[in-house]
Amino acid sequence: MYADDESSNEIFDVLEEDLNEYPDQVTLITHIYDGLETFTISSDHTDEALELIVKPRLLNAVYYYPKYKVALARVPIFQNHMDNVHDLILAQDNESIVTFLEYVIKRKREYHRNFITVFTDTEDGVEHSKEKITTLVNREQVFLEEKLKKEIYRSIDQFFNEDGYFFKKYNIPYKRGILLYGKPGNGKTTLVKSIASSIDAPVVYWQITEHTSSYTIKEVFSSIAKLTPMVLVIEDIDSMPIEVRSVFLNTLDGSTSKEKVFLIGTTNYPEKIDPALINRSGRFDRAYELKLPAEDMRYHYLVMKQLDQFIGVEELQKVVAKTVGFSFAQLNELYTSVALQWHYENEVDLDSICEELQSANKKNKRAAWESDVDAKVGFDY
Repeated sequence: MYADDESSNEIFDVLEEDLNEYPDQVTLITHIYDGLETFTISSDHTDEALELIVKPRLLNAVYYYPKYKVALARVPIFQNHMDNVHDLILAQDNESIVTFLEYVIKRKREYHRNFITVFTDTEDGVEHSKEKITTLVNREQVFLEEKLKKEIYRSIDQFFNEDGYFFKKYNIPYKRGILLYGKPGNGKTTLVKSIASSIDAPVVYWQITEHTSSYTIKEVFSSIAKLTPMVLVIEDIDSMPIEVRSVFLNTLDGSTSKEKVFLIGTTNYPEKIDPALINRSGRFDRAYELKLPAEDMRYHYLVMKQLDQFIGVEELQKVVAKTVGFSFAQLNELYTSVALQWHYENEVDLDSICEELQSANKKNKRAAWESDVDAKVGFDY
């Protein structure tokens, strides 16, 4: 019997995937206690429908991998007036367990490519979940200034090309960090989704919460080290609790913590970013502002959305002129409003819709973004 304080969750994640995709490789030996559940009912939401799933339950069962001579059991134990779960890993010998762990790492990378893994910091540690990539976002759907778009994607492609050959050839540390900042609704999430859809590598989202601690920081970086080369996305990085920022910075500075990791941080409020994140090499190498779409970008975006199926070319040009200051999210809302009005009334009052959205736009602006003067950003341009 073996103890594994670092990989236990990953082993049982792979077991769950294997029971679903390769059931012939895993054998159910027995259930430990009578009267406990043997199957789990769950669901999977897709763009098409809600899929109900019945799958074998990991808890209270002993599963065996004949090929590797390894058995796994997740055992419920009532102790100290509460339910506890113990993970048991049994193998014929040390060679068997090492071979099996190599298989686990390989399998984990394989199925990570079809999912985005989400790490959420909780008071009980890091909670792991998987979200299937159901809506693929291709690079043509990302609207950015052409120079900026080219620079970001070139950086991504070079990182994952030929196992880092570029970095080895030019003696550049094989790690990269970029920060995306700008007003809400300007495509930061869409850009990240397009990266996830277009690279052959695992993508992990790390959700910072009030429970983020030195322990969860260590756990996250320990987990991603087994998935490299990979992308780690930290959304709303400005929400990192003040008391653990030094731990986070020291972790980024570690000699191996970011090795083969492409780190992407996002924030709507760059003025809240700790200057130490940017002003030192090896943390975030570049910061990119995702600005409000200019006139030509608003036009091409609305054409891509096919707004011209409801209105003529001249009206489309008027809409573009009336949407100064709109984000891409607000342009989406404009399209939805036009489509709804056309569907029910077979006509569109563009002036009214644009005025309502402009009014809502002004009301919803946060103080940090209302000033005509650029907000002070916590790093040097």
